Amino acid sequence: MTTQAAQSWLPYGRQSVEQEDIDAVAEVLRGDWLTTGPAVESFEEALAQAVGAPCVSVTSGTAALHVAYAGLGAGPGSEVVTSPFTFIATASSAALLGATVRFADVSDDTLNLDPQAAAALAGERTSVIAAVDYAGHPADLDELRSVADSVGARLLEDAAHSIGARYKGRPVGSVADATCFSFFPTKHMTTAEGGAVAAPDPAVLQAARRFARIGRDPQPQDTSQGAWWYEMSGFGLNYRLPDVLCALGAAQLRRLPAFLARRDELVARYDQLLSGVPGLRLPTRRADVEPAWHLYSVRVLDGRRREVFDRLRAAGIGVQVNYIPVYWHPVFADLGYRRGMCPVAEAAYAEQLSLPLFPDMTDADQDRVVEALRGVLDP
Repeated sequence: MTTQAAQSWLPYGRQSVEQEDIDAVAEVLRGDWLTTGPAVESFEEALAQAVGAPCVSVTSGTAALHVAYAGLGAGPGSEVVTSPFTFIATASSAALLGATVRFADVSDDTLNLDPQAAAALAGERTSVIAAVDYAGHPADLDELRSVADSVGARLLEDAAHSIGARYKGRPVGSVADATCFSFFPTKHMTTAEGGAVAAPDPAVLQAARRFARIGRDPQPQDTSQGAWWYEMSGFGLNYRLPDVLCALGAAQLRRLPAFLARRDELVARYDQLLSGVPGLRLPTRRADVEPAWHLYSVRVLDGRRREVFDRLRAAGIGVQVNYIPVYWHPVFADLGYRRGMCPVAEAAYAEQLSLPLFPDMTDADQDRVVEALRGVLDP
């Protein structure tokens, strides 16, 4: 290993932008529509084909969650049961609508929402069960669907980590009542900032689209007015993803199979190279799913996570911790949430470490990560 290689920064995730992506954006910039134009519709149609359900594009993964909860009817007087092992937006976007968030613990192997823990919290006030596909491994959707059905709730899938994944042969996006995607640069594909909601039920999709388009109805009730007439039947927000970013998204979507294949290769290679390393627990893959690996999430045992994190970062390797339990954040602690609520999630947090994983990562990059990690754990 050269000194230059040792000192260069290797991030845990990074976008892959090539000339075809740039050309797609430039074509829109030269056209008549920068927003609310034909590139939006084209992107949404292509995305629907990829995920198995109609979609509405929005400005971020957080916006997608906000829109999906609104479309599913979460609000004052209702409760949302979700995982604490996620980015805060999975919970905060429901709280912003006035719903009460209840955190259920996760399964120790996948770190996804535990159906039994969710069932213990679900009740007559539950409006949404919100699963998270942690690291790209689909949640236990059939079991969580049964929990939701038992209390008359809807099922939301936070698939920010899992576009392109399959659950029991079905594409992620076609299973839950609403599925949320993120196109942040570190995700599988990017629109720079952006996201989308997929919903098989037209009524859910229409409600989500209305909320994401400032409350505007696609067809006004009063048809006697002129062509200028439009109507707002409810409150909403401007979450429109512009044509410029949709053009980038459409180009990236065409490359998604290659992105996913390379991630699979890197995960398999990590599994092989790190097998048997002492003090390390590797990620799980259940037999009935095809993950779309967003993170290579390991568990560093024996209380050494902080040491490993600091030493790898000092070596220029951008490891990350994903995630701090949501209810530990002051905004939820101030509402009365207390540590100790979800012991499996908290134990996982104490050990979790994400290693670099992105499509343009080379085998040499990965060898560098493995060598450095082995050097810390097994000197």
